[in-house]
Amino acid sequence: MEVLVCGGAGYIGSHAVAALLEQGHSVIVFDSLEKGKRAAVLPPAQLVVGDLRSPAEIGKVFADHKIDAVLHFAAYSLVGQSVETPAEYYRNNVTGTQNLLDAMRDAGVLRIVFSSTAAVYGEPEHIPITEEQKTEPTSPYGESKLAVEKMLKWYDRAYGIKYIALRYFNVAGAHPGGKIGEDHNPETHLIPIVLGAALGKTDGIKIFGGDYDTKDGSCVRDYIHVMDLIDAHILALNKLHEAGAASQTYNLGYGRGFSNLEIVQAAKKITEVDIKVEMAPRRPGDPSVLIASPEKAIRELGFSPRYDSLEAIISSAWKFHKTHPNGLEGNP
Repeated sequence: MEVLVCGGAGYIGSHAVAALLEQGHSVIVFDSLEKGKRAAVLPPAQLVVGDLRSPAEIGKVFADHKIDAVLHFAAYSLVGQSVETPAEYYRNNVTGTQNLLDAMRDAGVLRIVFSSTAAVYGEPEHIPITEEQKTEPTSPYGESKLAVEKMLKWYDRAYGIKYIALRYFNVAGAHPGGKIGEDHNPETHLIPIVLGAALGKTDGIKIFGGDYDTKDGSCVRDYIHVMDLIDAHILALNKLHEAGAASQTYNLGYGRGFSNLEIVQAAKKITEVDIKVEMAPRRPGDPSVLIASPEKAIRELGFSPRYDSLEAIISSAWKFHKTHPNGLEGNP
């Protein structure tokens, strides 16, 4: 199968590329490299540098290659930043995806796995969160992803493009071989920030919000290992190729949560470094607790996590960061 991976030079997309290659698929990566890293694209995947905001650039990919299906990871994804610059989030996440879907329609490519987010739920009514709960995002980021989900529904109805939207909870960890991992600049995700402090890159870390209604006052999140997340993408891709496959939406998490302060304590134990913590005000748009119900994905996709432990997640990330202290493109 020839698979187009949009955003395949980014953190999650690059792990999808690695898994597809390991399974013998042909992979085309389409990435602007605004956030992604050229070094994250493992051979023999072919990198096409381009921007989804350009209909001509994404259209050319479909003209030049016989694509069978699409995995779509390309998006801006910072909640706080989206509150400050909503126009950029709608332009990149929504308009960019519409350009992709139009190119798929024109080329007759009718299968896509979409990277959505738990942010579509906003402040949830019930924990754990099921796919049937109401979607009321508290940030433009979440709104942009929800807008795409709705767009997918209508493109399916009008043009027959079948989709699976995967609503991620907090993704962390790295490839078990340590060859790729999380590498953002600037970094905004808790686990790599904590591990950066353990490496001495900073004097300590800030925890945003210590007054939430949780066991220790800090936010609680459902962390899922990136390799388990990608396994679910491959399962979704295979499901879309089944006869009579219907479009669907699934949560991806483990069904249990850890607080920000618990993450720090676990990292201290694994790294054997005493990481200093400073409490800071809440960030806008951050719900207090997000925990998935993965039951639908387990039942319908056959999702079966292999790395379901905080130790596995942080240990794999620590392996990557220790061997790449300056990031993927800053090491010899």
